[in-house]
Amino acid sequence: MDINVKVKPYLKIQAFYLFFIISSIQLGVGIMGLPRLVFLEAYQDAWISILIALLGILLVVFVMLRILTSYDNADILGIQIDLFGKWLGKIMGTVYIVYFAVTLFSVFITYIEVVKIFIFPELSNFVMGLLLVSLIVYCLLGGLKAIVGTCFIFFFLALWVLFLLIHPAVLLDFTHFQPVFQASFPELLSGARVTAYTFLGFEILFLIYPFIQNKKKVKKPVYFGVTFTALIVLITTVISIGFFSTDQLKNREWVVLNLFKIQSLPFIERFDYIVVAEWMMVVLPNMFLLMWAITYSMKRLYRVPQKITLYATAGLLLIACIFTSDHFLIQKIINTSAQYGFWLVFVYPLLLLPMVWIKKRRGKQKGAGRHSS
Repeated sequence: MDINVKVKPYLKIQAFYLFFIISSIQLGVGIMGLPRLVFLEAYQDAWISILIALLGILLVVFVMLRILTSYDNADILGIQIDLFGKWLGKIMGTVYIVYFAVTLFSVFITYIEVVKIFIFPELSNFVMGLLLVSLIVYCLLGGLKAIVGTCFIFFFLALWVLFLLIHPAVLLDFTHFQPVFQASFPELLSGARVTAYTFLGFEILFLIYPFIQNKKKVKKPVYFGVTFTALIVLITTVISIGFFSTDQLKNREWVVLNLFKIQSLPFIERFDYIVVAEWMMVVLPNMFLLMWAITYSMKRLYRVPQKITLYATAGLLLIACIFTSDHFLIQKIINTSAQYGFWLVFVYPLLLLPMVWIKKRRGKQKGAGRHSS
């Protein structure tokens, strides 16, 4: 397997779209209940935890870009083979595939659960799963450009939902944020860590980087993408803490969706129905990109055609969702994805960068030695 990826010109995309790719894959099901989770760790100082998480993400993105720019046109799969050799590199690549698969299933089954809780309690997992799987397969068959285009369009189609937060924002009780700076530093770090599941997704840059046409312009859209996501999370968390009492916040699992329940229009009794249905436009780009990451990685590492991986994964998703309806099991899958992702996405790149530097330095020294001899 070549370290550098050879991409045909017509398959390349502009760096500008990375903003929509990053924000689309990060904003998904996680944000629905995140304010409660951060509040349980840092209470009224939860907003500080989110800012700490943002600083950590920006650091990791900086490290990822340094790793990628050390090569001509490589992805994480080729970089790991270059660093660890063929077999160990493939094992590490398989770790990424498993991670993408677990995360995809967690998003898939969580959205089905939300639809059942808020709209159709008697809905079969199979029926909803079949709908989602059909959309995933249909989009993936269009290729990466179709996925990126969907992320771009759905970003704007779902943006109006944010304006529904204006009403609860007007009703904020700022005494809920007092006293300020009461959480200890370990509590703030713990609050930052529970955001991991929501903020996961920007690691897609490790795979999509070779497909970027104008690589010199990659930094801004990526940094803006993760910052935009953090800003949305910060706003929803602040509104949730200011609007709900402490007991309400502790006992409401899907806090953000509950904010939409207070919306009232003469012709719509339950506005949260509309929001949950609209949220499909937020969740689908998540699943499209994760499925693409699985199929692309299988093709790169094991030369399995992407269509075969797509149909096999889609079938497994559909079968698995039938047997995954218990709430505690779904939460366990989410927690597994979050813990797995924390180490792989936030910690691993920090360990990888020194290895890349050492590898490149040794390569230069060998080259210099051959030239002098």
